[in-house]
Amino acid sequence: MKLIFTKLKILILLTAFPGALAFGQQLLSLEKALDIASHNSPDIRISLLNLERSQESLNAQKAALKSQFTLSLNPVDFSRTRSFDDFSSTWYTNESFGSSGTFTVSQPVLWTDGTVQLVNRFGWQKNINDVANREDRAFTNNLYLSLSQPLFTYNRLKLQLKELQLDLENSNLSYAMQKLNLEKLVTQYFYNVYMAQMSLTIAMDEMENTKKSYEITKNKVEAGLAAREELYQAELNYATAESGLQNKRVSLENYKDQFKQYIGMDIFEEISVMTNVDANAVDVDLKKAIDYGLASRMELRQREIDIENSQFDLIQTKAMNEFKGEMNLSVGIIGEDRVVGNVYNNPTNNPRVSLSFNVPLFDWGEKKSRIKAQEAVLQTRELNLENQEIQIVIDIRQVYRSLQNLKTQIDIARQNEKNAQLTYEINLERYANGDLTSMDLNLYQTQLSEKKMAYAQSLIDYKIELLNLKIQTLYDFEKNQGIVPEELMKKSNN
Repeated sequence: MKLIFTKLKILILLTAFPGALAFGQQLLSLEKALDIASHNSPDIRISLLNLERSQESLNAQKAALKSQFTLSLNPVDFSRTRSFDDFSSTWYTNESFGSSGTFTVSQPVLWTDGTVQLVNRFGWQKNINDVANREDRAFTNNLYLSLSQPLFTYNRLKLQLKELQLDLENSNLSYAMQKLNLEKLVTQYFYNVYMAQMSLTIAMDEMENTKKSYEITKNKVEAGLAAREELYQAELNYATAESGLQNKRVSLENYKDQFKQYIGMDIFEEISVMTNVDANAVDVDLKKAIDYGLASRMELRQREIDIENSQFDLIQTKAMNEFKGEMNLSVGIIGEDRVVGNVYNNPTNNPRVSLSFNVPLFDWGEKKSRIKAQEAVLQTRELNLENQEIQIVIDIRQVYRSLQNLKTQIDIARQNEKNAQLTYEINLERYANGDLTSMDLNLYQTQLSEKKMAYAQSLIDYKIELLNLKIQTLYDFEKNQGIVPEELMKKSNN
């Protein structure tokens, strides 16, 4: 116990004076590691790119609902044809040369799924006919307003817009969940490194104690107070401790590499971690935890989005081989003259109306079967939502039970570590007095190391389980406040 607090004091001093770290190591706290991971982690960057894709897709669809201006130009249009005139029983050659341009303003109508267009086509054309031996040339302008409106079918524009809005909301939810998952995984990797450091520290203390034991044994043997077999055993214990120390160093470096890779740091940068593993007991209201989890968990909203998307798919499936129609209306005027300024001196009105219907007759049951298949998908996703709610309750109950058990385990581990420390000190004195063999002392040393690690591990397990509860309920019981991303909810509402 005293040893752990001593190490914590050293780490706090290193935090206050970073220059004291050997070889320019960077000292990382959990908060700093989380900050680095939030910017550099490959997982969070992928989630951000997916969020950007959803946002830009929605922006593009909204832009497509605004007026679209297009200009198409046909600067040269030349043709020469040879034809036979049945009336005069003669062959003739017709030569045509023209140039034109079309300006269009197109406006989709979101509420009706129709399209309104204002079109102006201006051109010049020259025709030469060798039979009439004449040349005709004129400027023409065709200006009209048209409406194209689907009938008796669903609004495709609204459906596409709603799908993209749900996709953006889903991406926001996924990003927020990824940040929570990132916090959990970074914490786990961080504590892996911390425990490896702790294990190395304990191994170094064990090595020091073994060295002292070896020196005591060596002095006893040289003084003729102990058998030489005791020295052989002491040498074996010393070599074993040295080997264990080296293994702990290798293990620590491996954990560091894994940690640096996950948070997005340079693999070759030297780091050391620092944290306070003391865990204060937190009172958790199980009913409040379950209620808050069911009200706030973003996975439930994702399942609801899946249901809405399935409903959209069902609408599209029902539209297969459907009875539908289309109405096209246009009104405008056409003018022509050899002089461009006189084009509309004698204009011609050109109204146009068309109505068409698609009437399905027989499809051999294809539409009916596809609808049933899509209804099955919809029911499956509704069941997924129900199961997700049940699973959330189960997970929260499991975490709650685990926290209660870990409180007891911490108390037991603390007492065991204290007893192991006292037992080792007593037997070290017995060994110094010649009442205990080096092999027996080594067993007490090993026991002390195990109890120190077990106590530190129980504290870390409790901290991680508290974090797990925060993720499961989206409520921080340590601070008594919810952690549902308000920014995310505002975006979703918008």
